[in-house]
This record gives sequence, structure tokens and C-alpha cells, in this order.
Amino acid sequence: MNEQAGKGCCMGFRRIAGCGFIVLFLLAGAAAHASSSTSRLGKIEFATSGSEEAQKHFLHGVAALHSFWYKEALEAFRQSTKIEPGFAMGYWGEAMAHNHPLWGEQDAQAAIEALAKIPHSAKATVREKAYMDAVRLLFGNGLKQSRDEAYMQAMEKIHRDYPDDLEAACFYSLSVLGASKKSDHRFRLRVLAGATAMDVFSQNPLHPCAAHYTIHAFDHPDLAILALPSARRYAQIAPASHHAQHMPAHIFLQLGLWQEAASANEAGWKSSVEWVKREQLPMGRRDYHSLQWLHYVYLQQGRWDKADEIFRLKLMHMQDVGRGPDGQPSKTNRRVWKYYERMAAASVIESERWELAETLIDSPGDKPKNYARASLAFARGFSAARRGLAGAERYVVELNDIRDQGIAASKYNRAERLDIWVLEIQAAARLSEKDYDEAIILAKKALAIQEELPAPSGPPRIIKPVHELYGEILLEAGRPEEALRQFAASLLLYPNRARSLLGAARSAALSGGKKDAADWYAKLLAVWTQADQGLPELREARDYLANNKK
Repeated sequence: MNEQAGKGCCMGFRRIAGCGFIVLFLLAGAAAHASSSTSRLGKIEFATSGSEEAQKHFLHGVAALHSFWYKEALEAFRQSTKIEPGFAMGYWGEAMAHNHPLWGEQDAQAAIEALAKIPHSAKATVREKAYMDAVRLLFGNGLKQSRDEAYMQAMEKIHRDYPDDLEAACFYSLSVLGASKKSDHRFRLRVLAGATAMDVFSQNPLHPCAAHYTIHAFDHPDLAILALPSARRYAQIAPASHHAQHMPAHIFLQLGLWQEAASANEAGWKSSVEWVKREQLPMGRRDYHSLQWLHYVYLQQGRWDKADEIFRLKLMHMQDVGRGPDGQPSKTNRRVWKYYERMAAASVIESERWELAETLIDSPGDKPKNYARASLAFARGFSAARRGLAGAERYVVELNDIRDQGIAASKYNRAERLDIWVLEIQAAARLSEKDYDEAIILAKKALAIQEELPAPSGPPRIIKPVHELYGEILLEAGRPEEALRQFAASLLLYPNRARSLLGAARSAALSGGKKDAADWYAKLLAVWTQADQGLPELREARDYLANNKK
């Protein structure tokens, strides 16, 4: 894999010359794919051996696929083969829609069944056969990682053999992202995937894959700035897709662009609600991912009332969805409940309204996942520790018990975070007792674990970033210069994070750096242009600037 990836890094890319594009004017509804509409999914070209009528639906499916709108893509591909049962690439598309590489999800059986429908007499060019052979590797024998790597190598060859085929470049970029998930060379492969997608972007700025895969590839604190142009274009490229509305927020969060992040998630949530209503889909199809991100963004903007409004909406939906006819939680229930624990914890930790932790309900469902239980245990334990309550220790016990029981590990759920949460609760408890030396020791242990975890993407999965907590401990311990370094380190990982900006301002003020303190407070006020007017932190920043005018 590494040799192949290296070859891909060195590949030259030729530009498409003199070729027109097929512009897709698409309805989000499945019944009118071939009709004109102001809703679009992008601008692509993908020649096949299919009939003109089948090709219309095929192109719609490919465009939807590039925005990870898998349900829409499946319906479009199936419509293309309904029109033309011998359309080989329509079945290829159906198989591709059963692979969700960035989540490590794959319905291999459904994909194999789709590929089995390709008639032996089907018309196909050499290039089309190469695409079909590649996808058979993806769903062939062996471990998934090995199949992902074999598919990546096959797509690299197609990309090399057909350098003017932007779809080959797109699916090669996506294959690299998929193979990178468990690779020891993940960072290098992400750069390769992003560079490939950016080349597509330079040739066709309206291609959905060009913007989308660039965002995923560079969703990293050290790379995000490279994807900013793509982030600012993607929602306009594919406004019919709620995922396309949300995705730019990945880059906006990495760069601390809170207003743009809010707009992206507002649009993603609104678009998904309209889609679910229009198609009469279950409530769980709404994009609760965007809603959770929006909640976090509002907290960063100091818009606590808006964040509380979002949280109440979440609770109302959890209550409304109820249970299935048999009284048991359904898949739809679980989708509506998803992200509740992270939103609950953020409501407490970001606003430091510690008493809210006592009002949080338990994770819904008969058997909530251990990781979800752990998130709530941390929020309750940390808030109790910050208030100096004796009950904080029982949440340490609960977290250790959950750790011992095990969690369904993934890139999203990691047992190491439970270790960090235990240390953070203990550090906060020592801080409330003014045992600063022990609190610092515990914070350093937590920091050592955090530094071994992947770079952040989106709202902090640790919930309370360790650099930030460490800075707050040092600040209370009367060591503002050291505290400032920790807040600065936090801001490298989470730019314009409100609590870290506030901590940096306070640290600079206490260490005698009036100009630096004024700069930090000014940055906080720039983030909090829409903040609730009653926040004491807002008054603090304004008062400092008013009393320390240049």
C-alpha cells in the first residue's frame, strides 16, 4: 500500500481540454430525478454505455454518492437499471452506495447481490470494466482493511490510465481516505487524498467530490486552512444535500469561524428536516449530527439561550419518538436519541452552570451504551468536583466500572477518554480543595494521555480539553505565565474556543501583560458579538477593555 500511495503522490495530472460538462438540475425527491429544478447536487461528467434515459438517473446517483446521500443514490441507481436492466454501471453504482468508507461501514452482502445482477451480455467499455473489477475487490474476500487497500490500488491504476477522467480521480481520492483510517501512514494518505481532490477542484470548481473530499482530507488542525475555499463553496455546489450544508462546518470549527459554522449547521439541520417531511421519512432521518454541532457552536458564541433552546428541542424529540409498537426501542428511537449525552455534557461544561448537571436525565433506552453513560457520568462528576461536593468520587468509581466493562471501541469512542475523565474529575476535586500541587500532577497525567489521541475534529470528544483545564488550575494556583502557555496550546487545537480565550486573557492580565490581555479580551468579544448580554464573562471583557484603553 505504501509503495502505491507513494506512486500516487508523484503522479502528474493532466487537465481536461475542450470537454463540456453535464449540469445536474435535480430535485431532492426520488420521483422527479430527470426534471429540471433549482436544487442541485453538482456538476459532473461520467460517460457510460447506458442509454440517455438511464444515464440521467445514473448521473444523479453519482452526484448524490459524492455527497454521501446514500439513500438518494440507491434510488437513482435502481431507477437507472429499471429503465435499462442491462445497464452494468447502474449496478456498479448500487454496489458503491453500500460502502460508507469514512465511517468504516459496509453492507458487503447487498453490494455482492447488486453486482450479481450484471448480465453477462451487458455492454461495457474497457474503462467501465476496470471500475467494476475494482469494486469487486472492495467487496471480495479477506479482511476489510486488506480489501480497502486493494481497492485503493485498483482505483489508483484507473486514475493513472485515464488521467482525464475526473470521476477516477474522485473515487481514487475517496479510496485513499477509506484505506487511511487504520493505516500507520494516515496523515500522509490524507494529504494525498486532499491533493487529488484539490486537483479536481481546480478543473471543475462545481464538482461535489472536489469540495467534499478536500474537506474530509484536511479536517485536521494543521491542514484545515487548505480546505477553506472548498468549505466556502460546497454548500453552494450541492444545496439539495443536507450533508453538503453541514460539511463546511468541519473546517469552520477547525479554524474557529463560529458564525460560518453556525450558518452551516443551521442549514444542514433545516434542510434535513424539510427532506424528512417531504419524503415522509422517520424522524430519526433528521440530521441530529448538525443539531449537536449547532448546539456546541452556540455555546462557543456565548448564545447560551439559543443553545438551551436547541437542547430543549432535542429533549422534546426524544420524548415524542417514544417506543416501537412492541414497547422496545427501535432503530429510529436510537437515531433520535443519538448525541444527547454529548449535548448534555456540553451544556454544563461550556457554560460552567454546574448545577445543571443535577437536572440531566439518564441516557434513554433500556440498555444505553457504555460510552454514552460515561459521558453523563463525567459531566455529573466534574460539575460536582468543581462545586466541591463530596459526591464527585462516586462518578470516578462509575467511570472505572464502565471502563472495566468495556466499550464499543471506534475512532469516535475510545477507552482512553474515560481515563482522562477520571483524572479530570480528580484534578477538579483537588482544585476545589486548593491542593494545587496534586491537581497539577493529575492534569499532567491527563495531558499525556490526550497527546496520544488523534487530532480533534468537531466539538471536543474529551468534552473538557485538558490544556484548558490545566491552564485553569495553574491560573488559580497563582502561576499565570504557565497558565497562558496552556491556554495557547488549547487554542492551537481548538481555535477561538471561548473558555480558552477567556483563560488566556485572565492569565495575561495577572502576569502584567496589559496589551496582551486586551488583545485576548478583544478576541473573545469578537467571538461573542451575539452573546447573551447578561453573561458575567462578557461584562468582564468589556470592563477590562474600557479600563485599559491605549
